[in-house]
Amino acid sequence: MRAAIFLQTLVMAAGIGFNALMKIPTPIFIGLRYTRAKRRNQFISFVSGFSLAGMTLGAVALIVVMSVMNGFDREIKQRLLQIIPHVELYSGSGLSDWQALVERAELHPQIAAAAPYVDRDAMVSFEQGMQGVQLRGLLPQDIPRLSTLQEHMLLGQLDALQAGEYNIIIGRLLARYLGVATGDKISVTLPQLTVTPAGVFPRIKRFTVAGVFEVGGQLDQSFALIHLGDAQKLFRLGDKVDGVQLETTDRYLSKQIGYGLWQSLPGAQQQAVAVRDWSETQGSLFAAIKMEKTVVSTLLMIVIAVAAFNIISSLVLMVADKRSDIAVLRTLGLTRVQVTAIFIVQGVAIGLVGILVGALVGAAIAVNVGYIVAFFETLTGLRIFDPQVYFISHMPSRLLWSDVVTVMTVGLSLSFLSTLYPAYRASTVEPAEALRYE
Repeated sequence: MRAAIFLQTLVMAAGIGFNALMKIPTPIFIGLRYTRAKRRNQFISFVSGFSLAGMTLGAVALIVVMSVMNGFDREIKQRLLQIIPHVELYSGSGLSDWQALVERAELHPQIAAAAPYVDRDAMVSFEQGMQGVQLRGLLPQDIPRLSTLQEHMLLGQLDALQAGEYNIIIGRLLARYLGVATGDKISVTLPQLTVTPAGVFPRIKRFTVAGVFEVGGQLDQSFALIHLGDAQKLFRLGDKVDGVQLETTDRYLSKQIGYGLWQSLPGAQQQAVAVRDWSETQGSLFAAIKMEKTVVSTLLMIVIAVAAFNIISSLVLMVADKRSDIAVLRTLGLTRVQVTAIFIVQGVAIGLVGILVGALVGAAIAVNVGYIVAFFETLTGLRIFDPQVYFISHMPSRLLWSDVVTVMTVGLSLSFLSTLYPAYRASTVEPAEALRYE
């Protein structure tokens, strides 16, 4: 009884499958069958397989490289935003009524902290070494609220910044370049001149190195921190500051938050300050990263384009090999459009399989690329990323599904476009001419 029921179920399933098969449009059925069929010409099979492998390899390379570049972009942003301000309300002529602006900013629900600052360019030197830096003046009690710099101090403490003592905190790379340690005195040269009866001289002030930090990146070589009061005296600002620095709750919405606060200011206060966020102060760096990603992605797209050209080659050869089959199909009633659709389906199927496999493999590698590189380093004993050079000890990766969708869309589009000419050639085959010598 059970065997009879099982047999009846199989028959019903076979009937359903056959009915579903009969509902498949003829061009799709034949096109997919051509894709799976064993070909008499092994060279055509080789070219088709090479096309599929090219699509897969191109998709894998593109997804992995884009993910790694996304990871580097995220790593750089996280490191920079540990020190640089999210938003600045600044004034070119100096801001005197900054206390009211700080109080108003800290009432904003999306602003975590606000503090006055002085920010100027200067030159630091010690013995024979000299380096240009961004010299920033802050109150030491405000620094922990604005950044995580305290967690990255290698030597000294932020409390060492005391008004009137002219202490300075510099990055590790700058300290190594100048050859200084805590307690050494370095010269800070300002972009201002002092006119005396003896002549014109640049303004120079001696500072004592009170601490060394390391966050990784360019800031370790081009950023120095001093007390706000010392900065005001150094640049002769009196009670004025250059602006107010804001720490927002969402760094990626800093621009909207900053402009929202600026628009809420009274008229006189609004006219006195302007707004800029971290994407503007560090815009050239992130623009360079974006350009690099675009260029590398475009170059890797060539791999997919080459695979698409191989699809054209394989389909042209297929059309030449299947001239008699095309003629028979035409005599059985297939139209030119249906014949065209057969070879479009075949080419798109090759591209689709290659892109899907490449997307799956590429996503898997992109997610685990850090572990793969670490395993390779352990296996060979080589160090791919030296923390002393790259500021990181692992391969960063960030897989964005929007990148995966873009790669798949471009790959499928190229696959479809590559089928148009061979499919058109197939539709122009005349049955009488093709069957004349058969």
